[in-house]
Amino acid sequence: MKKMLWVVLIMSCGATYISSLFPLYGEHYKLSSLEITILFAVYAAVLLPTLLIVGARGSAWGLKRVLRYSIWISIASTLLFIISSSSWMLYAARILEGIAYGAFTGTASAFLLKQTAKEKVGTALKLSGVVVNIGFGLGPAISGLIVQYLDVQPLRMPFWILLVMLISSLIVLEFMPKHEDLEAKKQAKARISLGVPDNISAHFWSFIGLPIFTVFTLGGVVFSLIPSFVKHVLHTNNLSISGLLILLLLGGGALMQFFPWPRNPVTRMRLAILSLAIGSWLIVFSGQAESLILLWAGIFIQGIGAGWTFQVALRFAGQLPKPEERPRVISAFYLCAYFGFIVPPVAVGILTQFFNLNVSLVIFNLAAALIVIYVLIYSITFSRYYTKLTSQ
Repeated sequence: MKKMLWVVLIMSCGATYISSLFPLYGEHYKLSSLEITILFAVYAAVLLPTLLIVGARGSAWGLKRVLRYSIWISIASTLLFIISSSSWMLYAARILEGIAYGAFTGTASAFLLKQTAKEKVGTALKLSGVVVNIGFGLGPAISGLIVQYLDVQPLRMPFWILLVMLISSLIVLEFMPKHEDLEAKKQAKARISLGVPDNISAHFWSFIGLPIFTVFTLGGVVFSLIPSFVKHVLHTNNLSISGLLILLLLGGGALMQFFPWPRNPVTRMRLAILSLAIGSWLIVFSGQAESLILLWAGIFIQGIGAGWTFQVALRFAGQLPKPEERPRVISAFYLCAYFGFIVPPVAVGILTQFFNLNVSLVIFNLAAALIVIYVLIYSITFSRYYTKLTSQ
């Protein structure tokens, strides 16, 4: 289990590694805020279909083989970043990284469980989620620290170090047994299914899909725009700050999932979605006041909300449907999540064509606030339904 968690950690680092470097690429290639957010969003746009296809066929193709190919594709993406000399190469590298992580995340959980004793499956799943979030945070933190304090070939050196990390994960993977599923190989034409049963549709979209969409939307804005926000609004050239902020957002949120209070999942979701709103507004106010302290506080509070929302929403996505419907519902869960990575951050990028970044974030937060209010109101209806469901 430990070896596979290392592979998961490294691949998750690679998925978000570029985030701290967006300001450098923006200056080097003269990219606008819109172009930077598209550079971010194109990753998610190819990740989702890859996730759905490989998730359905991965066992038939061979889990270890799929993981091996995904690491090699990530290595190819990293090499493309190293040799990039024009902006189209950046987009190509991001597309490759989206394919790599989409293929990886679709099979990594299944392969991890095959490496884990039955009595430790619950622990493995929880640790996997935490490691993914920590990895997402570590990627920008590592690249930001390298650029800020090594100051050697800033657009190349971070990716040479990522390349070494990816090669180490490939070596670790090769020393793990295959554990292939012969029955799955017979079902090579497995259907790729997605959908939410009618009996839980309203509850899913209002209290699972919408909250996780909000988490990834706000997280996507942090990933794609916070580095520029830190530099141009708060007027600091320290690129490590944006990376450490992202680490706080995701790593802190991941660790807060172990915090036991509140135990009631509906109450936990209410506090989580409220924390998302409070944190995002503190981030906006930090720009108005040019205050790094407010920015750190906003990211921390948003991180708590993100960690709890992800935890509870995924729990409901697995708990509400019947066992045979669960894979389709969880696929819909990830569809909502990654859709939040694509459209809203690009919308903020479009707003920056008409307003400055801080005003754009205010408009964006007003829209997010409406979602939060709706979810909180709907929680009353959901609470009645969930109490009845769990009392049966």
